[in-house]
Parts: sequence; structure tokens; C-alpha cells
Amino acid sequence: MHELTVTQSLLKIALDHAEKANAQRITALNIVIGELSSMVDDSIQFYWEIIAKGTIAEKAVLNFRRVPAELQCMTCFGKYRPVENELICPQCGGVGAKIVAGEEFFLEAIDVEN
Repeated sequence: MHELTVTQSLLKIALDHAEKANAQRITALNIVIGELSSMVDDSIQFYWEIIAKGTIAEKAVLNFRRVPAELQCMTCFGKYRPVENELICPQCGGVGAKIVAGEEFFLEAIDVEN
């Protein structure tokens, strides 16, 4: 359900920027979602179609770019991508890791027509 609030925020940001650019229509939003984030593309798309109705963003296409998870072992400092949620370092067998990538969620770009 948190996707509704996030989608409302995306719409507000898009509308604010479109207004500043004197845009007539928002044609696309490019959204980056990390593999480890809890955001679900289909839910965002579902809510978008409801809340954007009647706005200049109504027919905007949502483009999702997924960022794969990447961890850094705190023992050998090697970077790796976890396989099937396995956090053990494939290089040294260490169990402590820091997330380097995969938690992202942001609006990368908005395409508009003037």
C-alpha cells in the first residue's frame, strides 16, 4: 500500500516540474528502482493510472529501470551480487556485508511536451 503514497509523490513532482517548464503534457517518467527496495512496478503503474487521470500526466508512460543488488564483503572488501538472497561472500566466505547498490528509488527524468 505504500506504493500509493510514493506514486502520489511522483505525480506531484512531475506536475511541479512540468508547470515550471510551461509544459503542455508529461509524456514519460523514468523511475529507478533498486532490486532490494520494496517498491513494486506493477503497483506503481496501477496507482498511476488512477491518480494521473484528468491531469497533464494522464497518458505518461512509466519507464522502470531496475538496479541489481551489489554487496561489499566487510572481511575481504570484495564486491559481489547476492545469488538467491545468499549473503555469504563468494570470494572469502565472510558473512558481514554492506549494501553498495540495490536500495535505490528515485525519479531520474521527466519527459514533457511544450
